[in-house]
Amino acid sequence: MSSTTFLIVLGAAFLHAFWNAVVKGAGDKTIMLGMIALGHVVPGVILVMMYPSPGWGAVPYVIASTVIHWGYYFLLNVAYRLGDLSMIYPITRGLSPVLIALGAQFWVGETLPWLAWVGVFTISGGVLILTKGIVRGGIPLGGVLAAVGAAVIVASYSLVDGVGVRQADNAMGYIGWLYVSELAVAIFVFGTRWQRLRQTKAKTLVLGYLGGVLSGTAYGLVLYANTMAPLGVVSAVRETSVIFAAMIGVMWFGEGPKRRRLLAGVIVSLGIICIGLTK
Repeated sequence: MSSTTFLIVLGAAFLHAFWNAVVKGAGDKTIMLGMIALGHVVPGVILVMMYPSPGWGAVPYVIASTVIHWGYYFLLNVAYRLGDLSMIYPITRGLSPVLIALGAQFWVGETLPWLAWVGVFTISGGVLILTKGIVRGGIPLGGVLAAVGAAVIVASYSLVDGVGVRQADNAMGYIGWLYVSELAVAIFVFGTRWQRLRQTKAKTLVLGYLGGVLSGTAYGLVLYANTMAPLGVVSAVRETSVIFAAMIGVMWFGEGPKRRRLLAGVIVSLGIICIGLTK
């Protein structure tokens, strides 16, 4: 992975952690997720207007990714109702790099060097350190299952979009249509919860929309990076977002303990070094 690609993915990691914190901090998380979906649409329209069509071959991938994202939003909503940001987020993101790397190997024949595999497993291990104690009642079982389910879905849409953006005639056009399609999510959420939407403060709605713009920017950067580096490697570096999320959880929501988060950060950093040394 080149230094430019690495910096792109690292920036995406921070933005992803921040928008998850926005969802966690929201009173009505369903309305917030609807605003985040809406926040994808306007940048998507701009991209569609600026860049050529991704071609008909990309349509099945856009449709599949949109459907899979519905499941992601649902499970993320459930998980954040039941557990802390600094516990749910690591489960959701910590399992996905290994799943994506394995999926990429079996689906598209993308075999990683052994040192890259060491980096992927090290990053996942560092991330999962943050979940210590969940089996002793730190999170209700429903929250754990929702987070694990979300991790599987993250791997699923990451693989679909990783392949789709490569198959597309134009990568930016693919990203644009992917975001425009999320209008269906926003319409469903607001159409079935109109009264709750009207009761939500304008400041909260604006924050949710901005969170959507950040989310879209983060994922767009990851998809762009997928055209330049292996899917498993991009996914692993992206999961540095967990360390950002842990720090936000400590400083924003007052979650703890801090020592475990520092240890996880060191281990994740070692994994990144392994990936950086991969030829």
